[in-house]
Formats: sequence, structure tokens, C-alpha cells
Amino acid sequence: MNVDEIIINALKEDIGDGDHTSLATIPQDATGKAELLIKEDGVIAGIEIAKKVFYHLDPSLKFIGLMDDGQKVRKGDIAFTVQGKSISILSGERLALNFLQRMSGIATTTNKMVSLLDGLKTKLLDTRKTTPNLRVLEKYAVMAGGGINHRSGLYDMILIKDNHVDFAGGISQAIEAAKDYLTKKSLNLKIEIEVRNFNELKKVLETGGVDRIMLDNFTVDGLRTAIKMIGRRFQTEASGGITPETVRHYAETGVDFISVGALTHHIKSLDMSLKAVRKF
Repeated sequence: MNVDEIIINALKEDIGDGDHTSLATIPQDATGKAELLIKEDGVIAGIEIAKKVFYHLDPSLKFIGLMDDGQKVRKGDIAFTVQGKSISILSGERLALNFLQRMSGIATTTNKMVSLLDGLKTKLLDTRKTTPNLRVLEKYAVMAGGGINHRSGLYDMILIKDNHVDFAGGISQAIEAAKDYLTKKSLNLKIEIEVRNFNELKKVLETGGVDRIMLDNFTVDGLRTAIKMIGRRFQTEASGGITPETVRHYAETGVDFISVGALTHHIKSLDMSLKAVRKF
């Protein structure tokens, strides 16, 4: 689902057959101006999405962005203004805020973890643990916060996880089957495989044929040992319960990537509000 489809469906969900409160209380020809007030320090994301919300509602509205997605904001900042028909502004207010607050929360959370990796080569990845139908927005917010997107979905990478291995009958069988499938389908996709322990890691190293190894739920010491075993033969990724308190310790092992599902599924929305400007 693309961004415009998400917004159109969200507007239908919210407005239905009309914003009856605004229609009942505001004259049809009334005009006004509102500004987005930031009420908490963080990183902004979703300004362009908010702009699209208002323009889908009413192309005659005048939207002026004062900040860019990915920019650090402080309490009291004004991120944008929107001016035009008052009913249109009111009808788009909550939807624009819902997108902005969640996306900015993701960008802020991501930026905090990225800053903890300062000076190290390890990159921070998101996962597929996203809100259904909103993945494109949430992954955009991760990038706005300085993170990197992992695969977009099940279609753009082979990621062999524990259940795939178990159902396939083993690591070698899963890898060989994946390689055969890509050849038969003439697909040029990277292959990554998850390992849960050193026995599985040894089996992957014996089999080869992958681009990246995901080391799931390894301790820091275990990860360090695993990185030495792998050398530079394959890219490496650490995952599983890594927090802001531990992320730098994991990164200092020399792992190439750290994936954190909490970037998109366990975040706090950034506080902000759309305020009417009484005189303009």
C-alpha cells in the first residue's frame, strides 16, 4: 500500500459521511490558520505526510513547512503552519497528528539508539515488526531517525529463520533449497540465515551459500566469539532483546548490523498539537 492509499483510507475511516461537529459549528466560508506546536524534544518525522493529509482534504489549503523530516526539534518549536478553510483544517487535524506523533516517536527512538553507536561501524536496522498497512510510514520514520531499513517484506530478501530451518529439515537443506529456488525463479535476492547457537553457526559455515548470518539472542561474549569464527566471510547481524543499555556493548564486538524490533513496535509517540492562531 502506498502513502496516498494509506491517507485516503484513513480519511474515509475518520470522516465517514462528514465531520459533523465542524460542519455544525463552523460557517462554511470561515477561514483560519493553525500551527503545529512541538511539546517535547525529539526528532520530527511525518511533515510531508501531514501536508498530503491536508491537501487530500482540500487542495486550496496553504501548507508552509518550517522544518524538515529528520530534524531535531525542541519543546516550543513550530514545525509548520496550515491556512485556509477552517472546516478543512479541523477535519484533517487528528489524522495529521496521529501520523506525525507516531512517526516522530519512531524517529526519536531510532535517533537515540543510533547516537549510542557513534564512532562505531555497526548500523542499526529495523524489522518487519510494524503496524499492518503502515509499514512504509514506519520504516520511513526509522530512516528519518538515522536508522537503516532491513527488508521491506517477504518479497525482497530470503531470510531463513528458525521455523524455516525446522520445517526444511535442517540448515543445509534450507540453504540449498533457497539457492535452488532463486535459480529456478531467476531471482537476484540476498540470502540471510538466523542461527540460535554455535552448533547451528558451525553448520552454516560448513555449508556456505549465504550473504549474512543473523546471530539471535547471543550474549555479548558469545557474539564476540561468533564474529571471530565468521571472520569477514559473511555479513553479520545481531538480534534479540538488544536495548539502549546494551546496544553499544553488542556493537563493540564488530558486528555489522544490529536489528531492533522495538524501533517500530514499542515506542512512545512524540507530544505535539495543532493550535489555532487567533490573529494572523
